[in-house]
This record gives sequence, structure tokens and C-alpha cells, in this order.
Amino acid sequence: MGNSRVNVRRVAEMAGVSPATVSRVTRGTVPVSPELRERVLRVIEEHGYKPSHFGRALAEQRHGALGLVFPGLSGPYFSELIQGFEAEALETGDSVLVLASHSRADTDATVIDLADRVDGMAIHGGTVSTEAIAKVADQIRVVVMASESGPAQASVSVANDSMKALTRHLLVDHGYRKLAFVGTPDGSPDVTTRWQAFLAAHKAARRKPPAEPVRVGLQQSDGAIAAERLLDGDDRPDAVVCANDETALGLMLSALGRGLRVPQDVAITGFDDMPMAALARPALTTIRQPIRELAATTARLLADPLGQPAGDIVLPTELVLRGSCGCGGAP
Repeated sequence: MGNSRVNVRRVAEMAGVSPATVSRVTRGTVPVSPELRERVLRVIEEHGYKPSHFGRALAEQRHGALGLVFPGLSGPYFSELIQGFEAEALETGDSVLVLASHSRADTDATVIDLADRVDGMAIHGGTVSTEAIAKVADQIRVVVMASESGPAQASVSVANDSMKALTRHLLVDHGYRKLAFVGTPDGSPDVTTRWQAFLAAHKAARRKPPAEPVRVGLQQSDGAIAAERLLDGDDRPDAVVCANDETALGLMLSALGRGLRVPQDVAITGFDDMPMAALARPALTTIRQPIRELAATTARLLADPLGQPAGDIVLPTELVLRGSCGCGGAP
């Protein structure tokens, strides 16, 4: 049992080191010379010192917290991101302060204010302005998720250009003539890149793409809205490429509810490979992205020194072919 009368400063005095060195030894995340580590550990063992999370933060002049800024919190995508980020933060003993902007006008000011209460901040692309990111990055380390780093010290994103391979598969391998894209590129770096890859696949296949995407949100209910625009008229597309799985599943349910067959009457694809994608009937063709690793890598980069840039890290994605496009034993 730890000795409550021995605190980090007392251990530092007895070991002849700084309180910050004691904290680094107990955290085990920052290199400390073997001689200093052995000296500190000897005092800790002799006096039964039990490190306090808040004591560590005070000794190192840290808040012991990381900021996580999203545009919203609904849906499995953000749930996976939070879990992956918190699991990594747990390893360093940091708490996580989550801020959802919900497109509020005061988001920039709120994020800048949050910077005074955390040691580092992860910001999802498209959530705050470049100017706000620059101001925060002058104070603390900032890593941008799902976008390029810009003024931040680093960024972590996934290979959205896999959408080109998926679109080519529909156009060339299956021979679908008319495709639609569901998703709103405005304000979303991810959706923008996926729309551009969709267009690039049409150009490479010498096929004419739709002039505009079907601009809806990224939730399952938005898939139902897209169905009203795409499936109720006489000019129905052969295949629909959705910017994420939630929209695709909402669209698929709406198509089946209209008596349409998937993929015979309309093929449908997504992006994410969330658990429900494999359980749907037919199972959803999609692109698998490492959502938890995206968040975990971001959290690990926040532990780096403020002035050390890491550039743009891009994690690989994988095309997963299932029944909804006509592959994998579709009915």
C-alpha cells in the first residue's frame, strides 16, 4: 500500500532529482537515464510511494488532460474514435476532454479557450478554422485527424483514394453505367477526397460522372433522404457510392422497403466497414478504414515535444467486396 505521507516532491528530494524526473519514471513514457531511474525506483520502493495523477501533472506543470474536438458525437464512427483515443491516453495517465462543435458559430473561440486547460489537442478535420488551429498550435501540440496538418504539428488520416478503386470496380468489373455519389464534400476533407476519387475513376474509365453529389449528411436517416431523391423517379442509378456506411445502410433499408432488390435493381456501397456492414443482408461492399488506429496514432503523436513536427501520416485502407455490389454470393 502506498504511503500517503510521501509525495512526489519528497521522493524527488530523497532521490536528489527534480519532481518532473520522478513523474517521468513513474509514467514510463519519457526516456530517463538508467542511473536516475534506479535511484528514483529505490526511494519509491523503500517508502511505498504511490504516484498521484494530479500530483504528476502539478509537478510537471501539466494539466494531465488532452483535448479531443469533433464536429459531432453521433454514430459509430465517432464512438470508435473516442474509444481508440481514450485507450491510448489511459496508457499515459491523461484524462480526455471531448468537445463537439455541432457547427456552432463560437466553435473557434471555444476551442481556443480549451487550449488553456489541456496539454495537447486532437482536432477532427473540418471542425474549426485554420486560423484557430494556428492559434492553438502556438500554445500546445496539435494533431489534426482526417485532414492535412496545415499549421498543426502533425496530422493523421486514412487513404481515402481507395474510393477510386471501389468506383472502378463498379464501372469496369460490374459494368454499371450510371453511378451516383451520396455525401456532402463541403466542410469535410474526408468526403471531399472521396468525391474527387469517385470523379477520377470515371475519368480513368472514360465515363461521364454525375455533375453533382447528392448532398446529405452522414447519418442513417440521411440515407433515407438520399433514397427519396435517387430511387423514386424513373431515372434511377445502377449503383450508388455512399461516403460512409451509415448513409449506405440507410439507403439500403429504404431501397428494400420500396421493394427494390440490392444489387439487382440498385447496387449500394459504403466506406468505413463498421460492424453492421457485414451483418446486413446483403452484406455491404465498403472500404475498411482503421478508425481506432487513427485515433490511437493521434494520441501517441500528442506525447511528442511541441516543436517536433511529424508531418502527415496516412494509414492504409482496404476494399472489401460483398453482396451489395454484386460480389460475394449476392442473391
